[in-house]
Amino acid sequence: MPHFLAARASRLTPGTASVLAALLALGACSDKAPPSGPPPAPEVGVVTVAPRTLDVPTELPGRVEAARVAQVRARVTGIVQKRLFAEGSDVKAGEVLFQIDPAPYRAALDSAKAALAKATANEQQASGLLNRYKPLREANAISQQDFVNATSAAAQAGADIASAKAAVQTAQLNLDYATVTAPISGRIGQALVTEGALVSATEATQLALIQQVDAVYVNFSQPVSDITKLRKAFASGKSRALGVSIPVRIVLDDGSVLAQTGKLLFSDLTVDQTSGQVNVRARVPNPDGALMPGMYVRGRIAQEQVDAAVLLPQQAVQRTTSNDTVLVVGADGKPSVRPVKLGGNENGNWIILDGLKPGEQVIVDGFQKIRPGVNVRPVPWNASAPATAASAPASAASR
Repeated sequence: MPHFLAARASRLTPGTASVLAALLALGACSDKAPPSGPPPAPEVGVVTVAPRTLDVPTELPGRVEAARVAQVRARVTGIVQKRLFAEGSDVKAGEVLFQIDPAPYRAALDSAKAALAKATANEQQASGLLNRYKPLREANAISQQDFVNATSAAAQAGADIASAKAAVQTAQLNLDYATVTAPISGRIGQALVTEGALVSATEATQLALIQQVDAVYVNFSQPVSDITKLRKAFASGKSRALGVSIPVRIVLDDGSVLAQTGKLLFSDLTVDQTSGQVNVRARVPNPDGALMPGMYVRGRIAQEQVDAAVLLPQQAVQRTTSNDTVLVVGADGKPSVRPVKLGGNENGNWIILDGLKPGEQVIVDGFQKIRPGVNVRPVPWNASAPATAASAPASAASR
């Protein structure tokens, strides 16, 4: 203690002197240098590799097509009198859509019925004459020629009746065709003719279009090279075919997945010579009309099943134009880059087909803490925790 402080302390009370001594001791300790040593290893969130059996989907581009399409066309010639439907509405099979002027066809039907009545009268007369000639011919009271003529006249009268009946049926059909009905149930578009328009049976004037969209077809194009790879994988035992009942999930243009699951119907046997693609068709339920004919979608079709697949969060995979990689924590605690083979995605996770071994730890979170040559401390990744800036580099590189 300096001399002047000692002189002052001699005049202080005992309590004050003890406090001053403690402050001096604390000041002396603060003059010492902080302890030196390596910083602790940064924590990174990891997922432990656990292979499982998964259905591996293939994502293909496709176009939506209505399950049934009917072009409503004129089957008789005449003037359109009425349009009896609301454009864009749902119609039932047999519902009246247009009324074409029926007057000339009703007159033609009446004329055909009159011709049938006349033919019936002639047939009765010819049949009566033939019935009278039969006993006379047996008694040789008339010549053979007269009997043959009577027989021929009766047969011709019967043929005239058949012809007249066919004419009545034709006239009735034309009259019915003047009332245009919906051939199928579905949604009808805009009317292609208006009241007062002349439509022609010869040209089969199109009046409207009905499309059935409660269930739709989706037509995909798959490279023939992919099919060849699948067949080789099946032959080698690396994967198995899922059989004939293959599910199809539809991805819309905004990235959302349709709630309804479709079913693969067939894969064409013919390869397009210009594109090298094979047509694949699926049928998808569409109760709410989310899929419209002509819409571009993507389909996830599970065409194979793999035994040793791994699911990883998408942020764990760094994607570039050359390859796909992940960071694996080695036995020495240092992260290393590992190339992997992707096989599509499932519920926001990448399916890894090759490149990882059971028990390895793949970094999912904490990328910003990693420094070259520096060890890390792996901790189990919490999927429910908010994402950090660690996932930004992996997401930015996704393609």
